[in-house]
Amino acid sequence: MATLKDYRDERLRKLETLKELGVNPYPAVAHRTHNSQQIHVSFPELEGQTATVVGRIISIRKFGKIAFIVIRDESADLQLFWRSNDEVQADRRKSELGIDDIALLDSGDFVEATGTVIKTQTGEESIEINTLRLVGKALRPLPLAQEGFTNKEERMRRRYVDIAVNQDVHQRFIRRSKFWQATRDYLNQNNFVEINVPVLEHTTGGADANPFVTHMDALDQDFYLRISHELPLKRLLGAGFEKVYDIGPRFRNENYSDEHLPEHVAMEWYWAYADWQDGMKFMEDMYRSVLEKTFGTLQFHVGSFDIDMSKEWEVWDYATVIKERYGLDVHDSSLEEVKTALTENNLEVEKTENRARGIDKLWKNIRKDVIGPIWLINTPTFISPLAKTNPEDPRVVQRFQPVIAGSELGNGFSELNDPLDQLARFQEQQSMREAGDDEAMMLDIDFIEMLEYGMPPACGWGYSERVFWIFEGVTAREGVPFPQLKLDIDQTTKAIYPDLYGKE
Repeated sequence: MATLKDYRDERLRKLETLKELGVNPYPAVAHRTHNSQQIHVSFPELEGQTATVVGRIISIRKFGKIAFIVIRDESADLQLFWRSNDEVQADRRKSELGIDDIALLDSGDFVEATGTVIKTQTGEESIEINTLRLVGKALRPLPLAQEGFTNKEERMRRRYVDIAVNQDVHQRFIRRSKFWQATRDYLNQNNFVEINVPVLEHTTGGADANPFVTHMDALDQDFYLRISHELPLKRLLGAGFEKVYDIGPRFRNENYSDEHLPEHVAMEWYWAYADWQDGMKFMEDMYRSVLEKTFGTLQFHVGSFDIDMSKEWEVWDYATVIKERYGLDVHDSSLEEVKTALTENNLEVEKTENRARGIDKLWKNIRKDVIGPIWLINTPTFISPLAKTNPEDPRVVQRFQPVIAGSELGNGFSELNDPLDQLARFQEQQSMREAGDDEAMMLDIDFIEMLEYGMPPACGWGYSERVFWIFEGVTAREGVPFPQLKLDIDQTTKAIYPDLYGKE
């Protein structure tokens, strides 16, 4: 059986033959008048006219003096019909080939074809080739999706191949793009201003997460990759902006899971003079708008959940839900009582367990079975260090979290703007870090200084592309184009490049 190296060697031989003919297999320019879908959609108007199309060769069939080549561009597949024509001479200087050169072409090659729009005897809408240019020679054959390019490790490592051969994966990333475009459009239409904030920070905060650390040679100082957009955007509220947002990557040095990646794209907005009630109404409308524009529906089947995002949202009280499930008072319970509840429900109890982490685990055990959409409100203050307390009950904060399909798909607050209160909460978090909790927040004195200059009351919100993954029905790694993997050079590649990797 032929190996990948065998196929590659044969294509290298063809490459040399092309060069000997005077053909540049990698010209700088290709031309196109129509994409493949336009040929199909506008066929009645285009039939008999000349068109130029481009694409990757999917298949080649030759029968004597005629040949059929199927090409694919991003829009659709299209058949090229090629037959001998002694009146047409291939101009090698322009990378043109004749039908007699067809053996030098392979699946995966990129070509440009100019010819007449026709319908073949079998009724196939096609281009009858007048001239064909090679614009990119492929040295490795693409696997065929129908033959099972399904090895997960292989698909993740060569995602460009996965996308090229699996059209459902290709369409997934078009929907991912639509998701973020719809997010941006909704915010812009509501007069938010997009302002990009730094990725590198002296002190990182805005979430409970273990950060990545890097070093900036120019300043000879360590920096953190941001775990959230929050604190820089709130500084902009202090600077006088009233509606701001940013969309971009954030980094959390944690393990992989079906819902989490160490690097992922997220969005956060901050709205001066609004509160959490304003935020809930705004986000219900935003979810409907973004999901409708991304998926064309508000009815979803996710795992075992059937979800109707058009219906009225329920509202759940945090303490009430915990009390009903575990008989535990979140406001008046000891760490030992929390650990007992964790143990009784077969949940992990860590050596560094604290009340906030333990109660959060108990809630997540409930959350996994929630269909939604619901709003979880009245989160205890000790679990939410950046949110404003509820004046009617200082034990809880003005926080709202959407729970859908067993996941929290966002996070919103009435933002804390009291510098003394914020400092006390930072100090509490810092004590947790010093006690061994690497995910507790750092004390950011620069942020406290900003608050002392004054920040208006505001509502803040954030969600990540996990919202897309959930409604798309894929895991986190399947939901991004190039997930991080441990570096590994396979044996085939090492054999192909022995000068780089030595002989095995």
